[in-house]
Amino acid sequence: MHLLFATSIVPDGSLGSGYEIANAAIVDALRRAGARVTVLGFTWPGSLPADPDQTIVLGSVDVRNETASSMQKVRWLAEAVRSGSTFASAKLRGPGADAVRAAIRRAGHVDGYVLNSVQMAGAYERCFEDRPSLFVAHNVEAQSARENAHSAPDAFQRLLFRREAQLLEALEARLCRRARFVFTLSEEDRAALGVATDGRSAALPLVTRGTPPLAPVRREIDCDAALIGTWTWQPNRVGLSWFLDEVVPHLPDDFRIRIAGAIPAGLTSSQPGVRFVGRVPDAHDFIRRAACVPLISRGGTGVQLKTIETFELGLPSVATSSALRGIAEKPANCVVADDPRAFAAALRKAVAAGPRHVDGRGFYEAQRAALDRAIARGLAALGSVGQEACA
Repeated sequence: MHLLFATSIVPDGSLGSGYEIANAAIVDALRRAGARVTVLGFTWPGSLPADPDQTIVLGSVDVRNETASSMQKVRWLAEAVRSGSTFASAKLRGPGADAVRAAIRRAGHVDGYVLNSVQMAGAYERCFEDRPSLFVAHNVEAQSARENAHSAPDAFQRLLFRREAQLLEALEARLCRRARFVFTLSEEDRAALGVATDGRSAALPLVTRGTPPLAPVRREIDCDAALIGTWTWQPNRVGLSWFLDEVVPHLPDDFRIRIAGAIPAGLTSSQPGVRFVGRVPDAHDFIRRAACVPLISRGGTGVQLKTIETFELGLPSVATSSALRGIAEKPANCVVADDPRAFAAALRKAVAAGPRHVDGRGFYEAQRAALDRAIARGLAALGSVGQEACA
């Protein structure tokens, strides 16, 4: 079976974001199941696809709002309004539909499309209607847009997010309706998308690496808690703001917190123990040097890849209930707390107990086996299309 995996950004091997980690895990699982996968999409400026022989590149694009000029944002918004598409899909519409159709033809015969999230599928929806499809819903995007509208800092942004939510709700409904099978990244999202029956969808338990983690080894601890993420993404920012504003005040001044990743303008902390360290060369090494890892999601949909990564490494953690979406079984050294005071108390207790490893290899193997089973169900549903056509 030859599948065309249509995505906004093609895997380049860097695994620099949760989205890219998820994409690599899904493509690897499809190939383990025996499918031939050709990836279609864009690269980041200056990057190359990880697997150039099985990738068709439409061009390079930087879709990040935080790095775009004001004029670029105006052009994206104008294209979104002109085309009736979402702001996110408008960023990908540069090549045009004819160029996308030509790229699809270059892939040769394909048995079906894997429409990876809504951005690419929404930008060129009509281009992917001539073959059966699988739809990978990384999040319930309409719900995320509504949450973003609620937390937006001004009326104009609230208006934009409400527009996105309205368009995304209709787009997600169409993609789910047309898809032979829908993959989500958490069980909750199946019901939210209206595809909760087993014959229509499955949740994908993800992994963040191609090989199992190493056995636990002694760690050098240089801070009490470490967080890393793309904090400029609104759902992540909401979680970080909650942590800084509501949890950190209940921690002692000498509690050492290190926060890595891009920080949005205006986000600060007056707590003496908090340090923003920017980009770090090795994310695994960074969090392994913390006595405990706070997992601070406060909303959104989909799955938290940082939670999975922490559990694969066997590190002690304190997690909100939202951070455990898509996790079938939490490790023994993870404490769940949603109240800010209880979260802070759990952090203090975890640090006082000293580094408490568990072996993350069992968690990794269980996640990967469940991922492969879910992928097999989707491919079986897609394969039945060809069987019906021949009957």
